[in-house]
Order: sequence, then structure tokens, then C-alpha cells
Amino acid sequence: MAVTTRKFDAVVVGGGGAGLRAALQLAEAGLKTAVLSKVFPTRSHTVAAQGGISASLGNVQEDKWEWHMYDTVKGSDWLGDQDAIEFMCRQAPEAVVELEHFGMPFDRVDSGKIYQRPFGGHTRVAEDGRRLPVERACAVADRTGHAMLHALYQRNVRARSQFFVEWMALDLVRDADGDVVGVTALEMETGEVSVFHAKAVLFATGGAGRIYASSTNAFINTGDGLGMSVRAGIPLEDMEFWQFHPTGVAGAGVLITEGVRGEGGILLNANGERFMERYAPTVKDLASRDVVSRAMAQEIYEGRGCGKDKDHVVLKLDHRGPEVINKRLPGIREIAIKFAGVDPIKEPIPVVPTCHYMMGGIPTNYKGEVVVPVGSSPEVPVRGFYAAGECACASVHGANRLGTNSLLDLVVFGKSAGNSMIDYIKANPEHKPLPADAADFSLARIARLDNQTGGEEVAVVRNDMQKIVQKHAGVFRTQEVLAEGVAQIKAVAERAARTQIKDKSKVFNTARIEALEMENLIEVALATLTAAEARKESRGAHSRDDFPDRDDANWMKHSLYLKDESALQYKPVHTEPLTVEAVPPQKRVY
Repeated sequence: MAVTTRKFDAVVVGGGGAGLRAALQLAEAGLKTAVLSKVFPTRSHTVAAQGGISASLGNVQEDKWEWHMYDTVKGSDWLGDQDAIEFMCRQAPEAVVELEHFGMPFDRVDSGKIYQRPFGGHTRVAEDGRRLPVERACAVADRTGHAMLHALYQRNVRARSQFFVEWMALDLVRDADGDVVGVTALEMETGEVSVFHAKAVLFATGGAGRIYASSTNAFINTGDGLGMSVRAGIPLEDMEFWQFHPTGVAGAGVLITEGVRGEGGILLNANGERFMERYAPTVKDLASRDVVSRAMAQEIYEGRGCGKDKDHVVLKLDHRGPEVINKRLPGIREIAIKFAGVDPIKEPIPVVPTCHYMMGGIPTNYKGEVVVPVGSSPEVPVRGFYAAGECACASVHGANRLGTNSLLDLVVFGKSAGNSMIDYIKANPEHKPLPADAADFSLARIARLDNQTGGEEVAVVRNDMQKIVQKHAGVFRTQEVLAEGVAQIKAVAERAARTQIKDKSKVFNTARIEALEMENLIEVALATLTAAEARKESRGAHSRDDFPDRDDANWMKHSLYLKDESALQYKPVHTEPLTVEAVPPQKRVY
């Protein structure tokens, strides 16, 4: 089968916030830039972000980037790399103002400046030394990601980035030196495979929350960048850490933004008690997400859940009044009415912790370069390969991400990776030759699906995978549960290698796309359970009943999962910031 080769200076895989911000940087530098996206760019999952983007603008009250950095390090449970965290928090005000100049329609305070609301885990230092909630989340009502994505897409159209919409990237192309020289991709409209030959490749493929049965993630969040990376010999970092958002609509999993609590919403148990006062006496409902999710799970476990099955708690907002709800949270009211059957102006919303965000991913530094262990060095850049956004692990989020740091991560590291790619392409202006067999591996994977007989349905295998991950890698974990999960997910992985599809047609064959996505999901599920079973401590979102304490002496290190041996390696956390004093580890209380 003849395979078309398309040549570009830079190829960006993923059309969400990180991919679009990187592509904008590349296209405006005059580089021929291709953006591959499974969906139209403004349908990317960034569109679902609700609450805001964090920056220490100080528009409502005094704020400093150093305070933002402290909160992010503390939120990460001291697993975040402090050089990358400083870089992100220092860049934040500039990044937000840049978005405003791109035309992003932020809400305003009376003075005309950008509106900011409080958010979980974000604090300021009061005169008496106490840490109190701070307004740091810059918001466009409760549709901040939507506004950001449209602004970035429009700028890319202006910059003439070239979009390949409804294309699915299949595999990374590396040459004999291990350098990345392109990707293979499938055009959904025709079923044809092409090779995109590039001087530099950026992965911005988003998260993989679809490994869980209950998730706030869109159906497109199938960990494609992670699957492609691990098949190409790139390790995955910190895959045991998955954030459960405290407030997914009970029974539906649809996200209810933390911005509801930022606007004064409170969580109640079946007794009508504001239970977060017991778990986080200072900031209460605005504690870090892992803390709130565990508190909710504990309330439900101890029999104080709401509803006839006592399987959720409720989020009360009606005391804030119709004016605040309709002005600041119109989308949330719409979601509550549609998915929970309640109007938050009149009654509380039933909520339950739901898988939301992947802290781990493809290992990168704060420049967006993908880094891997080589010999005695834990971090050597892979030439020509970059990653940004949720698929990357910089690691600014460590063991737990703070709300509103995700949109910030996208634009800061999207731009940083774009700049790194520009420098790399200037230093290496010629395309390296493609290997003769560049497309063979991808073509063999598609041929396997086309010729497979006697295999299982993709949906059956995927559902079994999701049930196992949901049961064995949830909010609370134990050795027995995790070890059982590892054994079960390995068995499912063997079944995933023999899935079959009935539809063999070429044009818009969604069955083939779902089968290819399943091959990426199973890699992420294997990495998650393997890394979680090995980590014998509780840190951030990884909470173990049998190891309830954080163990800095043995476990303040990043995990690296390698596919071939299903083996784990470890590398040290960057405890030194770029210019300021380090934030030393301490007990994490809110």
C-alpha cells in the first residue's frame, strides 16, 4: 500500500489549548506548521474547563506569584518539580494578559480589570501570618475553557496554521539514532494512512480519563499520546496519580466546577452538616481536591451519604441567590437541570467524586522537551520530541493538581514548548531522513484489525478495563486491591491484543478508530495500576489505607513506567526552584 508523505517544519498532535498555543508560536515564527486533531479544534476537551485560569494579578486583593508557587508545591504534596512550578507561576500574569489581548472575553470587576474568584487550595498570607483563601482564578463565567479555546483557534487561523481535522495520529516515527522525525496518522474520511515528516513533533493529546468507568472526561480522551510514546520506547511518569474531582453529578459524571464553591457553594451530608469544617477547618470547602474527595468518600462510607442509596453528598448553592447563579454560573445551572434534574436556585445538586485529571504523563522539563533516562542521567532530551498540557508531566502538578492550574499549564508550557521547537529547528534546519519502514508498524496494526477473526468486541474489552480501573485504582487503595487489579488488567491487555471489528470499510469507520483508541487506553491502564501498586505511601491523590502517611525518605521520587518489561524506574524530584528559595516539605493541612 503506497503511503503519502507530507512534509512540515513542525507537527503538533492535538488541537486543544496546549496544541493551539504551541502551534500559534510556531506559525507566527514563519514555520510551516501542521495541527492534527481527532475532532474540530474547538471541540477539544479544553472546551469543557469551567472554573478559571490562575494568575496572581491581584485585581481583587493582594496576591504574589510566590504565594501561587507555594500553593502549587503544597498542592502537589511535594512531588512537583519546583523549577517548573516557579516558571509557570511567574509566567501566569503575562499569559493571562496575553489571552486577553488575543480577545478572550474575561468577566470584569467594577474597576474594569479581569474578574477573579477564589478556588480550592489557593491562598494569600494575611498580616497575622495565616493563609486565607484568595481570588486568583480569572474566569469567563463558568465557561473559561470554551472562551480560551475559541480565542486560540481564531489566532491560529490568522497565523495560517494548517489544520488536519478528523485525523488520528497512530505512531511516533523515530530513526536509528532515536530522534523523532514524524508521526503516522489516519485520515478518518478516507481510511488512508499518511506519514507526517517533521523537523520537530509536539504531543498535546490531552488526558486519558476514559480508563475509568466514571469520568468527567470526553469520549475522545483516550491517552493517544501516551500510547504512542510508550510503544516507541518512551517511559511514562507518575501514572499512579489521578485526580478525582469532588463534584461530578451523581450518576452522570458530568463536571460541576469548583467555581461553585469559589462562589460560596457548600457541601452537606445527609444530616445537613457542612462536614468540610471537620476535615479542613481553615479553608473548609476550598481545600485541595484530593482532600475534599477523600472527605466526601469518607462521609459516604460511614453512612452519611444522601439519597435513597446513601451514595452521594449534596452541593448547596441556593443561598447565593438567582442573581449570582445566573451571572457567574449559568452553565452549571443548565447542567444541574439537565443531568441531575434539580434547579440549584431552589435545591442542592447531588455530587460524588469522579475521575477528572491525569497528573502523570510523558516526562518533560519546563522547556517542553521530552526527557528520558540514559545511562546514569535521569533526564536526557529526546531530539525532535516535545509535549505539553495534560499528556505531559513537567511536573508542575506532582501528586495532586490545584484547580485552575490546568488551563495555565496549557498556555505556559504550550508557548514554552513552541519556543523550544523554534530554537531546535533553527539549529537543525534540514529534515532528517525518514526510516524506510516508517509506516510499517502502523499499517501492521490496522491490518491486524482488518484480518482478525475470533476476537472479542472492542466495547466488551473496554468496559471490563474501565470496571477494573474504577474498582482497583479509586479514591482509596490497598495492597490487596491493587495487586488484584494488576493481575486483572494484564489479562485484559492480552484480550485487547485480539479485539476484532465487524466493519472493515474505509470511510469514517468509527469502529476502527475506537479499536485503535482502545490500544492506547490499555497502555495507560497498565501503567496506572503497575505504578500505583508499587508506591507504598499515601501522597496527594494516591491514598492507601495500608500506608496512610507520606514517606519522603523512600518515596519523594517520580515513577517511570516502561512498557517492554512492565518495569518501573525512579528519578529524583527537582526540589530547587530557578531563582527563589525552595519550599521545604511539611505536613499538608488545610
